[in-house]
Amino acid sequence: MNKKGLSIPVLIAIVIGNMVGTGIFVLPASLAKYGTISLFSWLFTSFGALLLAITFTFLNKRFPHTGGPYLYCKHAFGRLTGFIIAIMYWLSNMVCIAGVCLAATSYLGFAFPILNSNNPTYEPSYSLMLELAIIWLFTLINILGIQLAGLVQLFLTTIKVIPLIIIIIFGLGNIHLVNLTQFNIDNTSNYDALSHAATLTFWAFIGLEAAVIPSENTSGASAVSKATIWGTLISISIYILISFVLMGMISVVELQNSSFPIAKAGSMLFGPLGALIITIFAYISGIGALNVCLLIQGQIIFAAARDNLFPRWLAKVSRRGIPIRGQLISSTLISLLLILTMEPTFIKQFDFIALLAALFALTTYLVSALAEIKFIYQDQIPLVNKIFNKSTLIVVFATAYAFWMISSLSFSVLKFDFLTIASCIPVYYFFIKKYSH
Repeated sequence: MNKKGLSIPVLIAIVIGNMVGTGIFVLPASLAKYGTISLFSWLFTSFGALLLAITFTFLNKRFPHTGGPYLYCKHAFGRLTGFIIAIMYWLSNMVCIAGVCLAATSYLGFAFPILNSNNPTYEPSYSLMLELAIIWLFTLINILGIQLAGLVQLFLTTIKVIPLIIIIIFGLGNIHLVNLTQFNIDNTSNYDALSHAATLTFWAFIGLEAAVIPSENTSGASAVSKATIWGTLISISIYILISFVLMGMISVVELQNSSFPIAKAGSMLFGPLGALIITIFAYISGIGALNVCLLIQGQIIFAAARDNLFPRWLAKVSRRGIPIRGQLISSTLISLLLILTMEPTFIKQFDFIALLAALFALTTYLVSALAEIKFIYQDQIPLVNKIFNKSTLIVVFATAYAFWMISSLSFSVLKFDFLTIASCIPVYYFFIKKYSH
């Protein structure tokens, strides 16, 4: 792989770019159906996400190599677990890319009705063509080199946060407190509403581990740790503030019926031109997240193939150190996913993809946290020091959080976890283990 290290600013941009994608532009409308209790879901999810981010910095210090969650789980629990996690993480990443493409293209519907699923002139085929075009554009950028992809990401991340900061600054002066009094309108208990909203908000936190994936292309574990923590904290601040502003500016009923909540806020603050500019920035935000996801997918495939858990020919890299074959296969599969899941309405397709991505990511995070618990147990230090160590407490709470989040998902979503594991086991024993050396 290319040994020229990605700088800390680029790594921070990778983390923010992966987390602050399309979710914050779409989720406020999905969360409005629960009421302002969803603001507490953001707080809860943010706390759990930060614990997971810190856990990944611990793991990266132990194994500062390309692969991230797959690598940690393989070292902790063996090659079978490593193979399953590699598949799940790969699937999560591909599903995320599909979701990002959907949300980014849908947001352009504010300016181009033909891309708006709520408009009579909507043409799903046009949306699909645009989604496929941006996937393959950024696939090409990533094939040209990880340094180029990193620089593109730094530029896109800088661009994407500008409109969000502007909305936060000007929106704080336009909050109507009456809008914040609609606490729970879901007709369920506060616990259920909080839990259901939290599962949706987690979509926005997928990718918090992004900086650990290309570890061999960084300047070291310290840079990765700083980027992971700062990237997560900045993303959390943006999420909570923008959600608070939107719910304060727009009534819950009006918000949940809006396909373009941040564009609507832009229109209220700056008029039609402001809304149009916000829409363009939302699209840029989405494709920025897409760029990171495509970068990550190539690194995961490379790491697993290098260890003979994926076909060895996928470990072959170009002169620029890029696993081109893995990139091309992933982008092809993502294209097929978008084609096969095409729906007449955006929200129906997006909600399914968001929950599926959250499931696979949470499973990966849970097993990674359990791996760190095992490593702590194996450390050659007194047991009392292990139990009362601050690091141990962080990892234990991170594990509990990931388990709670998974348990809050419905069986209709959880079944995909079981199906994936059930499919991976025979593949591993009859093909991977049998033919790898």
